[in-house]
Amino acid sequence: MKKKDFVTLIMSTVGGILFALGMCMALLPEWGAMTQGIVIGVIGAVILLAMILVRRKMDGKPAIVVNGKAIGTTLLGVFGAIVLGVGMCMSMVWNMMVPGIVVGIVGIVALLCLIPVIKGLK
Repeated sequence: MKKKDFVTLIMSTVGGILFALGMCMALLPEWGAMTQGIVIGVIGAVILLAMILVRRKMDGKPAIVVNGKAIGTTLLGVFGAIVLGVGMCMSMVWNMMVPGIVVGIVGIVALLCLIPVIKGLK
């Protein structure tokens, strides 16, 4: 295993666990740890963002690249993830099962559209 792969593995595991634990702490009222959960979740998110910068640095690439394609794919991914999340909330929290499924499918389709955008059609 290459050094950059090992560093990515460790940082993504630690960041992912902290982020997930923070979300559980913040969103489960039985735990009563909203403030602490937000802090731990933010620490996990910062570690995950730092992992991206470290990985790009170890690959010899610039830390941040801004171009039209990167911005477009990022916006499409964020849109798809938010729409999918809203659909899940509609189905599970707001008791709107059928509209939630429809909205969730729209989010899944938006995320599936990322594949040809990123990989390109051949």
